[in-house]
Amino acid sequence: MTAPDGPDSPGTFADLELRPELLQELTGLGYEEPTPIQREAIPPLLAGRDLLGQAATGTGKTAAFALPILQRLATGSRGKDPVALVLAPTRELAMQVSEALHRYGRTLGARVLPVYGGQPISRQLRELQRGVDVVVATPGRALDHISRGTLRLGSLEMIVLDEADEMLDMGFTEDIEAILSAAPEGRQTVLFSATMPPPIERVARRHLRDPLRIQIQREPVASGTSPKVRQSAYVVARPHKPAALGRVLDVEAPGSAIIFCRTREEVDTLAETLNGRGYRAEALHGGLSQEQRDRVMGRLRSGTAELLVATDVAARGLDVEQLTHVINYNVPSAPEAYVHRIGRVGRAGREGIAITLAEPREHRMLKTIERLTGQKIAVEKIPTVADLRTRRLELTRAALRESLLEDELERFRTVVEQLTDEFDVMDVALAAVKLAHEAGGVDIDEEEDIPEIAARPDRPDTPTRGRPDTRATGSDTRGTGPDRRRAGPKGDTTRLYIGMGRAAGIRPQDLVGAIAGESSLSGRDIGAIEIADRFSLVEIPLPAANEVIAALRGTLIKGRKATVRRERHDAG
Repeated sequence: MTAPDGPDSPGTFADLELRPELLQELTGLGYEEPTPIQREAIPPLLAGRDLLGQAATGTGKTAAFALPILQRLATGSRGKDPVALVLAPTRELAMQVSEALHRYGRTLGARVLPVYGGQPISRQLRELQRGVDVVVATPGRALDHISRGTLRLGSLEMIVLDEADEMLDMGFTEDIEAILSAAPEGRQTVLFSATMPPPIERVARRHLRDPLRIQIQREPVASGTSPKVRQSAYVVARPHKPAALGRVLDVEAPGSAIIFCRTREEVDTLAETLNGRGYRAEALHGGLSQEQRDRVMGRLRSGTAELLVATDVAARGLDVEQLTHVINYNVPSAPEAYVHRIGRVGRAGREGIAITLAEPREHRMLKTIERLTGQKIAVEKIPTVADLRTRRLELTRAALRESLLEDELERFRTVVEQLTDEFDVMDVALAAVKLAHEAGGVDIDEEEDIPEIAARPDRPDTPTRGRPDTRATGSDTRGTGPDRRRAGPKGDTTRLYIGMGRAAGIRPQDLVGAIAGESSLSGRDIGAIEIADRFSLVEIPLPAANEVIAALRGTLIKGRKATVRRERHDAG
């Protein structure tokens, strides 16, 4: 069945009948209302149903399964073995899910352990022995612990497959099948995926019992977003988003802007960061009284504040006439939300600018928005420190020109005449410009360039991430030749020798999945792959070689340990 998303759906988290400790944490974190996937998934999960959920990345799926997991935790002392296991395709996602579970379950004292490659296995062993409630793991590392007997599934009540389509694309099918087969028969199984290709359906038929199917359908989106609105996006990793936003604001120099965030906590934190950078930013969210909201809007309309950092809920119904920019600090969870936001600029014939900061995993959502609105969102490079210097000089020149044309400067003539008795008039002018320039912003010399992240390529078929692209390369799809990828390592590279090949059933996606799941590299960082009968060669960035070797030596590939080292002639 397809879940409805109508007016009768619960409007608040309290309507979902969550335990008071969870409601307390959600209120403290600033979550104002459930997203559609949360409204539709949480009640049946609390009732114990197996669930097959389809919704795009960024729609709130993590809370949709995290809150029901935490709801079932016993009050008081709990056993050593986990009651829930969450499988995620990459270490980055495993860390994000683990952090979310820890935040939501803080009052409950939830013991959450992330398990992935690239961290000492001794710590994982120690924590598992001490006792955990929830394990969030990449499939390879989870299977490794199950094989060792250090991850015991006897007490498991729920197992969640997050981003299931991506896990299958990365070659984790056999690992997932083995884990599901090892889990208790009576457990609750939950599968979330952005797409539902046949392999996902096969997994669901084998391992889910009469699952409730939920698909959050897109509302029709009009393609008539204003042609006066220039739309662009920047792909940036989460840790660099505050710096990237500041850089973009410095270059754009908006007259007045709304910056949309997902939660109250994010609004407050970001507003404080922007004020520390020298902007006049105001926070607006549901935690403010009507009197406080009125004061905030008054400062924005009077020009006392130039940036409004707000949640969607708080910004409903606002109309700021002088607005020049709308900035999405996260990609909106639905295209209609994006259209509604950017419709606040470009009105009455005025030009407006809409900017979105997208994490690498959210690039696919930008493509969905483009298709449904019929308008292009240009993915641009984050301004560099050199770009920032150039822009600051332009602003200084514009301010000085305006002063020369409009200000009464005669009263400063005496100062200039006295200085020119001692210094050349050009040097006097240069010193004055320097003072004006330095008064106009933060010290650029303290800033560093933000690492550039290539946008994920738009795929014409099922939108997979991390799968080797063997089309139009002449490569044998079984991996007999080098696998040339559309993206690959930049800069110096090296090749790793992996002592497993075609004879062991190794495919390019198995190697990509193992590396991306157990190290800090993503699929796009991996270059040519060559698979022979008894070994494989994989091209990776040189700086990551030691990390990848250590990670692969500590995990299983296709259920087996493999020899991993640099290619002999390359090891130096």
